[in-house]
Amino acid sequence: MKRLAVFASGTGSNFEAIADACADGRLNAEVVLMVCDKPDAPVVGKAAARAVPSFVFSPKDYPSKAAYESEIAALLDKAGVDLVCLAGYMRIVGEVLLKAYEGRIINIHPSLLPAFKGAHAVEQAVAYGVKVYGISIHYVNSDLDGGRIIAQRAFEYEGSDPAEVHRIGQKIEHQLYIETIAKLLK
Repeated sequence: MKRLAVFASGTGSNFEAIADACADGRLNAEVVLMVCDKPDAPVVGKAAARAVPSFVFSPKDYPSKAAYESEIAALLDKAGVDLVCLAGYMRIVGEVLLKAYEGRIINIHPSLLPAFKGAHAVEQAVAYGVKVYGISIHYVNSDLDGGRIIAQRAFEYEGSDPAEVHRIGQKIEHQLYIETIAKLLK
């Protein structure tokens, strides 16, 4: 059985989808660590409710990104993590983690990459007036949302409400992320 770590910064809906897929057998894996950079994020409670060990930290408590990433890398190693799944983790992964887990860190992003990179992709796409939105899953490298694309799924939306695009996109994210993780674990 493969061992996953999920990194999140917010509500944790993709964390829940991954943990639930492990629990019900859709993924032949277990979430062995949840990493969160916001101590008050809802994902922290969701991990606790599922008895998933967590590392919750505040970056300002460390002298550098390398310092907290070194601690995270040691925890990933100790837990025997095979794959790191970023799920709304709002930090750019630095050199320490990229070196330690090269080719084993994936991210889900709410646009059809390479279009609309960064933290406000949906809002950028709505402002641009696109009619086809999408979800991308990619390997993480040193380029912001620039790693090799693993999977994508598009959907049409004619409105201009970013909240509605997020709502539609999240349903697709949960399904696509599980399908993609399952393929990568084979």
